[in-house]
Amino acid sequence: MHLKLISCNVFQREASWCIARSPHVIDVEYTELGEHARSAGLRQLIQGKIDAVDAAGKAYDAILLLFGLCGNATAGLQARKTRLVIPRAHDCCTILLGSRAKYAEHFAHAPSTPFSSAGYLERGSYFLRTSGDGESAVKTGDAYQELVAKFGEEDARFIWSEMHPDHGDNKAVFIDLPQTSHLGYAEQFATKAAQAGKESIRLPGDIRLIEQLLQGNWPEPEYLVVPPGGTIEGVYDWDQVMRTKQK
Repeated sequence: MHLKLISCNVFQREASWCIARSPHVIDVEYTELGEHARSAGLRQLIQGKIDAVDAAGKAYDAILLLFGLCGNATAGLQARKTRLVIPRAHDCCTILLGSRAKYAEHFAHAPSTPFSSAGYLERGSYFLRTSGDGESAVKTGDAYQELVAKFGEEDARFIWSEMHPDHGDNKAVFIDLPQTSHLGYAEQFATKAAQAGKESIRLPGDIRLIEQLLQGNWPEPEYLVVPPGGTIEGVYDWDQVMRTKQK
């Protein structure tokens, strides 16, 4: 297959490792990690890249998006002439851990626990992943969306935090993948976390979601395939995460 990959550069090392082992021809474009600070801007940027691929007239079997929902940045993206393929993930934490099950195992009890990886230390101006407003919480579920609809974003955030107190504020997680562990970033992270007064926790990562995406292996429970004319729509649960909305 001839594939186009559009990815956040937080995955640049992992994606490169997988591309070198893929049987397919893959053309790559990366977005800057800092673009996540503005979900609407990131959505516009990715859509522009999708549209440019189709406008260029080069035929691809699929456009691969190496992102999660990422604060709704990918919700609303439209497939034009070429199908889109994206992991069913809330954010890059799930992708780095290798499955939604691992994310739920380690973060369901404290979804606002900050995390990091080799890509964050290389590509970011910070060593921990946080949202655009400085808050590290990853909020999911229809319940939170209903609060936003009823009270607005600011009040919903306060109500949610009161209903779900954060028990992970003094912890900082480094997701360590075997493919990049030789770089020594886990040790650098532990030092930075200690300087920030945080307890450093090291979790083993798994490259499987990135590797399967680039191998052209897209099982429905783990990847959303959006046909031409379809739009990515967020579901905000722990299972489906996103779905296709047809015109």
